[in-house]
Amino acid sequence: MWTDFLTPAEAAEAEDICRGLCAGTDVEWSLEGGYGDAERRICVLCPKDPWDDGADAAGDMSEGGPSGPICVLRISIPKGSPKLTHRDYMGSLLGLGIERHVTGDILVREDGADAVVLSDMAEYIAQNLTSVGRASVFCEVLDITRLTVGQQLTKEIRDTVASLRLDSVCASAFRTARGKAQDAIKAGLVSVNGRQCLKPDTELSEGDRISCRGKGRAVIAEVGGRTRKDRITITLKV
Repeated sequence: MWTDFLTPAEAAEAEDICRGLCAGTDVEWSLEGGYGDAERRICVLCPKDPWDDGADAAGDMSEGGPSGPICVLRISIPKGSPKLTHRDYMGSLLGLGIERHVTGDILVREDGADAVVLSDMAEYIAQNLTSVGRASVFCEVLDITRLTVGQQLTKEIRDTVASLRLDSVCASAFRTARGKAQDAIKAGLVSVNGRQCLKPDTELSEGDRISCRGKGRAVIAEVGGRTRKDRITITLKV
């Protein structure tokens, strides 16, 4: 059995639940989104015994594809089409009347995009998604192993912060005032490593992942030394 696609916060909650409920049982669980850094993932549970009939129900995640829980919807656009963004693809998918939890991450390429979707909805989407923005598109359903991850576009920010508090790092990552960063955190818009964080003074460390609703995501790629003014140098990838 498996869930729909979960938000990072929901996935973190599912992980906590599975660790507790599945400990010492014959049930295995995993969070799968098609690739290692997937933001939206499904939770899969299946018996540890590979000969158990229930093992096939979840599908073999190494194979994936239309016979498993998730697969790739490859969306191709003609040469010369206007540049399309993640928002364009997501808007067109939701315009079909499907719910957000049916789709996982969408990886945009120059010639289209790969969308990770629930397999039982893949054919419906492929048949009905004929345009994105002003571009006509062609869709095909592929095995999850055919997902094209490529090199995701990231911008590197090098900055100095007074401390590694969440509000200070958020202000640097998302180019906003520290006061506004604090407001966003207290409003529940900020997550750290997939978990909602409501405390502006939470201390972060190298490798932590931050997301702010409406602003995007950032990773603390490196924490350096201190400057003469006793500020901490950091490198962020956003």
